[in-house]
Amino acid sequence: MTRSGLVARVLIDSPLPQLDHLFDYSIPDELAGIARPGVRVRVPLRSAGRVADGYLIEVLGAAEGRGAVGPAAGPEALPGLEAGTEFRGALSPLESVVSAAQVLTPEVWELARRVADRASGNASDIIRLAVPPRQVRVEKAWLAARTADASAPADGTAGVATVAEPGDVADPATPAGPACADYPAGTLDTAVATGARLCVAAVPELQRLPDGQTIGKWAITLAELAVAGLAAGRSAILIVPDYRDQDQLQAALDLLAPADSVSRVDARQPNPERYRAFLAALAPEPRIVLGNRSAVYAPAHDLGLIALFDDGDPLHGEPLSPYAHSRDAALVRQGQSGCALVFLGHTRTVEVQRLVELGWLTAVHPAQNRHPRIIPTDFQSEPDQQARAARIPTAAWRAAKEALAQGPVLVQVASPGYAPMLACQSCKKAARCTTCQGPLALASKDSTPSCRWCGALAANWSCTHCEGRALRVVTLGTGRTAEELGRAFPGARIIVADGDHPLQHLGDAPALVIATRGAEPIPTGGYRAILLLDGERMLARESLRVGEDCLRWWSNAASLAAPGAAVVLVGVGGLVARALNSWQPEMLAASELADRRQLRFPPAVRAASVTGTDADVALALAELAGMDGVDVLGPVTTEDPLVRAIVRLPYASGDAVARALKAAVVRNAARRRRPKGAAFRPAPTLKVRFDDPELL
Repeated sequence: MTRSGLVARVLIDSPLPQLDHLFDYSIPDELAGIARPGVRVRVPLRSAGRVADGYLIEVLGAAEGRGAVGPAAGPEALPGLEAGTEFRGALSPLESVVSAAQVLTPEVWELARRVADRASGNASDIIRLAVPPRQVRVEKAWLAARTADASAPADGTAGVATVAEPGDVADPATPAGPACADYPAGTLDTAVATGARLCVAAVPELQRLPDGQTIGKWAITLAELAVAGLAAGRSAILIVPDYRDQDQLQAALDLLAPADSVSRVDARQPNPERYRAFLAALAPEPRIVLGNRSAVYAPAHDLGLIALFDDGDPLHGEPLSPYAHSRDAALVRQGQSGCALVFLGHTRTVEVQRLVELGWLTAVHPAQNRHPRIIPTDFQSEPDQQARAARIPTAAWRAAKEALAQGPVLVQVASPGYAPMLACQSCKKAARCTTCQGPLALASKDSTPSCRWCGALAANWSCTHCEGRALRVVTLGTGRTAEELGRAFPGARIIVADGDHPLQHLGDAPALVIATRGAEPIPTGGYRAILLLDGERMLARESLRVGEDCLRWWSNAASLAAPGAAVVLVGVGGLVARALNSWQPEMLAASELADRRQLRFPPAVRAASVTGTDADVALALAELAGMDGVDVLGPVTTEDPLVRAIVRLPYASGDAVARALKAAVVRNAARRRRPKGAAFRPAPTLKVRFDDPELL
């Protein structure tokens, strides 16, 4: 029975764009006590007796549920929506309240709605990232603990995190000092208190912890920022690209932060452990939340800091709709909460450079200009042109040989595997699989060439261009490089680190470490020399941001060097090499941004791709006619029968364009089923994606 007169407004958990709004349901008397905003509910849908999952967003009184302009005293709501409803018929009742746990907080709901609207997406897709799948046992234990805490006599100390004093964690290997002492006073140490928005250049050094583990100095900086906020009673969200960075930052927090004050939200965690960490973050007390890109949506009591490390890493980009980058979500959440915002990294992305030039972010550099000793071989005079053109020039060989007697030496290469690309010996054309036209590769020295796409063996391969049958190696991977260096340095220990051979930490014994970009293990005390190979090949990749990507890969590797160690950049010159050599990444970022302003490329403007059939794309683009500063490139055919158009727009028009394109997507998806015997009509195909990093 439904006598309570209360109306629930529910967001249905569905990827369908036409369902991305609030639905009204009556609240039965038996559910009135636990139907609170933020709980999970199950609701009936209109047809076939179906039941859907959702989140209760707002509770209205009887009058408000029939068109009043605002809720009466008592009903609760999550923000970011219009109060009241115009529906005047009989409402279906809620099917059930799944749990009394209010897992969707008002702040996270508002964030999800804003981020989804900015990208013409569904709020439920964002909430799916923010709220982990329910784990019944974990949730019941958490609810029982909360009930016990509520019934316990108050002593004035419950829920207050105690922060360790600096002397509690001091160690001879970690000198005690003020927070963020590597930076000028009044910059990072006051960031949380002042709500500062900063672009911070990381100190490119390693630090050894009291337990013997070595981590990047950047992790210490982020941990000190978070602990300073915790001491002031404010929560912090720390976002890093992957588990390797999480482990480093976790080690720094274990040293500096109070016990049980850190919630780690990690996709590699078992589901119960991840859900337990999420529930801990719901507590009304300051915490530090550590995680990857989805951590930006984590609940946090009195949020004081959002910090991102290495925002140029593609792992910060969400591969699922609406494809929101963690940097963009952090910008939205900072504007929503007014907390401090810090972008920390060894390099600077063009997106962050734009915000610095606008004055919205303040650039902060270390108090002392300490950086690795970079040696680009193109800046050296080499009389022997053949030696200069070699994959490892003489200067690089000499640096590796001298350093190998003292400790580990890093050799960074472009690709994993043995020989990831082969070509015809006669005509030099790339060797392709005769089955799927994929590239051929060698898995080892004596293996049969095989396709990297379908795995088919190419035992009787012949070139389709010249009918040649001999193959030549075009690119060398980690396996072939290790084989060659093993012959060049007999007796040296060879270690391969790539996706197939993950290795996070390394001792200080002499060794040659051949690693792909991003897979470099962290050595105790740092590498005694670093060789950055295959630079020309990395820069040859077709991408708008290939220059800043290469600078980021090389800078992150160079930050692992021991003090005074040589970092040799082979075969690369120009602005990228000068920016690395002088350790001024803003030089490249500013140049790239200036070029993109002239060309009207992102991030000078925003861009969105509109993909679908020719008619659907034309209808969607018609909605944008007459909008100031909006222009369209295309459409061009991508795959039959789909076409794609690129919409470029100024940031000021972002909300209007997003609303118009979202309306087009909803209309396209809500087309009714064709009547029996009517002409065939294709299924909805219209897709919109904003801020695609590889769009242009």
